[in-house]
Amino acid sequence: MKEIKYVVTNPLGVHARPCALLAQCCVNFKSEILVKSNESTADGRNVLSLLALQIKCGDVMHITIDGFDEEEAYTSVLSVIEKEFNERKESKVLKIAFFGTKDYDRTFFSELTKDKGHGTYNSEIKYFTSNLGPETAGMAQGYDAVCVFVNDDVSRSVIEQLHAYGVRLILLRCAGFNNVDLNAAKEYSITVLRVPAYSPYAVAEHAMAILQQANRHLHKSYNKVKDNNYALSGLLGLDLHNKVAGIIGTGKIGICMARICKGYGMSVIAWDAYPNQSYVDEGLLTYVTKEELFKKSDLISLHAPLFPSTHHIINEESIGLMKNTVMLVNTARGGLIDNEALIDALKKGKFHAVALDVYEGEDTNVYTDCSDLPIANDITARLLNFPQVVITSHQAFFTREAMQAIAVVTMENARNFNEGYDFGTAEVK
Repeated sequence: MKEIKYVVTNPLGVHARPCALLAQCCVNFKSEILVKSNESTADGRNVLSLLALQIKCGDVMHITIDGFDEEEAYTSVLSVIEKEFNERKESKVLKIAFFGTKDYDRTFFSELTKDKGHGTYNSEIKYFTSNLGPETAGMAQGYDAVCVFVNDDVSRSVIEQLHAYGVRLILLRCAGFNNVDLNAAKEYSITVLRVPAYSPYAVAEHAMAILQQANRHLHKSYNKVKDNNYALSGLLGLDLHNKVAGIIGTGKIGICMARICKGYGMSVIAWDAYPNQSYVDEGLLTYVTKEELFKKSDLISLHAPLFPSTHHIINEESIGLMKNTVMLVNTARGGLIDNEALIDALKKGKFHAVALDVYEGEDTNVYTDCSDLPIANDITARLLNFPQVVITSHQAFFTREAMQAIAVVTMENARNFNEGYDFGTAEVK
């Protein structure tokens, strides 16, 4: 066990920013990290738990680190304390218009921005439940920045309005940026910053969860048991052990999915426009052509970004190369799959299982409660007709760890912009 004793000298105490950075540091380690102060204890991984300690100037923090990677964790935690707990730099308050607000957004972002002054995030957020679009862009008047998500419209017409209102920064609280007209943003000198990575584990774990739901027909079984029906008809699944997993896109999420598949006893093949030899060298996967991946895979998991070169990478031709019993899961971008080709193949009995957290045409549904309305989205209605298809509500990212990371990185981006620091990999050019 390693221990750190620290007397707080910052006049603001351990405010939101150091709590956020400490929590994000602790998440990276398997060791148990506990923070004690004033006879209370918090999980070092949980920013809200740390904030609840209300550690003031003069208080003593006792940090215990216990686990097989405790030495590395100790060094990293100590580095955060030494570098971040006393930083104080004067800057003006950054005013942010926050669009598409949900209650869980407020939970994390409000805690991080409640402090003002030197060394804090020094931002003021106005929350709007409406999504950003041509009709709502006027709400951003008087703000320095807008904060948006995957279902907001940041097209040229919107950016032109934002520029006219004096907005200088677009904060994406997500990794994807296909909903932003980058050329327009550059033309109007508006900086675009994203969250390059939050929790790849969250997305990959969800991919396997819904894939297994579709494969083992758990959604059907759940409803049958509720009806007091314990017959196994219609519930036959497939072993994943000794099958071939095809991973399209070997970024952080794709590699997490590859490791999960390996844990199931699967052989892993992959395609990426930019292969990473280190994954081959460690024996995790083998890179193949797209055509070979489509032909050989029993499970295909999509983790590629949406570019013109990957748009409808799953289409009539690629589906034609696949096994009839193939399983397909998409937690990346809806536009990777041609819906019409997918539906046509499903009609012909192709696919043992299809699991979609995203699909093209989902925008009107995303994060909206339509339970009192008929299913008006034609694509949604058609896909739900197939018993081997499972659809979830664009929720693969939605874990506490991921939401914490999104909030922290977004506010770090805001601070870097406000105080003139380097943007690193967050800047979208």
